[in-house]
Amino acid sequence: MLTAALFRYDESNYDCFRPISIADKQQLLAELCEQLDDAIFILDANLRYLSVNASYEIIIGYSESFLLGRPLGVYAAEFLSDEERAVLADITDHLDCNGFYENDFSMPNRYGQILDCHMTYRKICVNHKTYYIGMVRDMSSVVKDQKQVAHLLNYDQLTGLPNRKVFLSQTSDLLLDSYQEVVIVRFNIDRYRNLASLLGPDGINTLVKNFVTRLKNLKLDNLQCFSHFGGDDFALLFEFNDANMVRHQLDSLMQMCERPFSLDENTATDAKIYCHISVGVSYFPTNDDEVTGLLTKAEKALHYVKQQGGDDICWYDAAIDEATAGSLQLEAELRAATTENQFVPYYQPKFELATGIIIGFEALVRWQHPTRGLLKPIHFINAIITHKLSFELFSHMAVQIAKQLSTWQQQGFCQHICINADAAEFSHPEFSEMVSSLLVQHRISAHQLHIEVTESSLIQRHANVKKQLNLLKELGICLALDDFGTGYASLSYLQEYPFDFIKIDKSFISNIDTDRTQHAIVKAILDLAMALDMQVVAEGIETEQQRDVLLKMGCQQGQGYWFGKPVPAEAATEMLIQQYAAK
Repeated sequence: MLTAALFRYDESNYDCFRPISIADKQQLLAELCEQLDDAIFILDANLRYLSVNASYEIIIGYSESFLLGRPLGVYAAEFLSDEERAVLADITDHLDCNGFYENDFSMPNRYGQILDCHMTYRKICVNHKTYYIGMVRDMSSVVKDQKQVAHLLNYDQLTGLPNRKVFLSQTSDLLLDSYQEVVIVRFNIDRYRNLASLLGPDGINTLVKNFVTRLKNLKLDNLQCFSHFGGDDFALLFEFNDANMVRHQLDSLMQMCERPFSLDENTATDAKIYCHISVGVSYFPTNDDEVTGLLTKAEKALHYVKQQGGDDICWYDAAIDEATAGSLQLEAELRAATTENQFVPYYQPKFELATGIIIGFEALVRWQHPTRGLLKPIHFINAIITHKLSFELFSHMAVQIAKQLSTWQQQGFCQHICINADAAEFSHPEFSEMVSSLLVQHRISAHQLHIEVTESSLIQRHANVKKQLNLLKELGICLALDDFGTGYASLSYLQEYPFDFIKIDKSFISNIDTDRTQHAIVKAILDLAMALDMQVVAEGIETEQQRDVLLKMGCQQGQGYWFGKPVPAEAATEMLIQQYAAK
């Protein structure tokens, strides 16, 4: 029923329908053609204009009356450019062979505007006569959108520089065509994260844009591409007969960074900011013959510079790979060492200078390496800091020391043990809680655990270190300022932090029996400590004469090789047994 209803029609209305005349039909088609947004034109067999609609007049900029009888190119062939002649020849060939032509291309209108168009031609025969009907659609807005998308995909939005993808593409093309040496330069802005934090999003963006503008103004020779990978990450592509010629360009780049940047070039009082950079360089064909390899090696050189402190240039060398591989291997070994109890404390005794009695020990870390034997900190401590394993190492050592104190306490020994800590450990949120739990778990008195802090640690993370030291002091732990006198603000540290001990660095002890300057410095430290009600420990005592001088000056405690070298726990225990047996 529903189907039948769909096909019903009103016969009375059908009877009223009358077909229009040919003249009316032609008039209707002409009017409809004029209303179309697409531009339509009709050509004769010789590709001369017979008719155009209003849209075509608007797009091309010429009236129909001007175009009638003119060739498709509007002007005679001899007045057309080579490119326009080639397009017309291509259209003619396709129409002759296929009767159809379609293409996208750009064409100028009467006013010099370049239009991005999609154009189609069809060959039609009417009454044995040949006509060509053409249709032009203005695609300028679509092409503009496509270009904007392409720009977003290929260029950094902050600086307008080509991104990593474009850089790789241009480098790859250059490697295929070049008979010269191709140089890749990678560089980062040093301290970028700190700058971003201080300046905020708008400030750091302004700084980066100013940096890019200044670099562009250098107009570096033989520069093929200047790319921004994002953030503080940039790349340069050069082509030289000799790669060493790029050194002058890099010198210009480094010198550029010696001049401060301003966030507002128009404000004389605006803060000046220095953007030092770390630079890594590799070049074809010596370092590699593929773009991926060259980029990777330039980045390795860059990372090597950053590990050395930055603000320098490094050319890739195979030794960097060896160092990197060694660093990766060392990191793996260090992580294994913390879980497999390979780090062990060695104990250096601290003595009462007047009596020679052992009053405590300083715990010094040693690495019982499975293949290399017993290693001192000089062989691994920098790697511990680099790979951010300081807290793991401190925790591992602290557990062993707490167990040793508990054992000695059960044996009737009351000596303390000092453990060294720096800002990397103090900055950990679980530091004080971990130390507190050790005291409870192993039932040791807080005053038996001393923690030594180096002056260099106090320079960094100032507020956090002070908070942690105060928490430790509340637990009853004794605090010592290690290497006193070697830092920049020793006296202010004594005022700010709750230290119980001052440890005089061995550099002031080495010639104390003959050097008046060292003698005067140590005497001043002793007098200061007495005034502040602090105890003093002299480090690095290696001769009896040094001990005698210190004792005469009023120093009561000391340590050094003259008294004893660092020893394993068993040997330290034996020293205490002998001391108590001699009483």
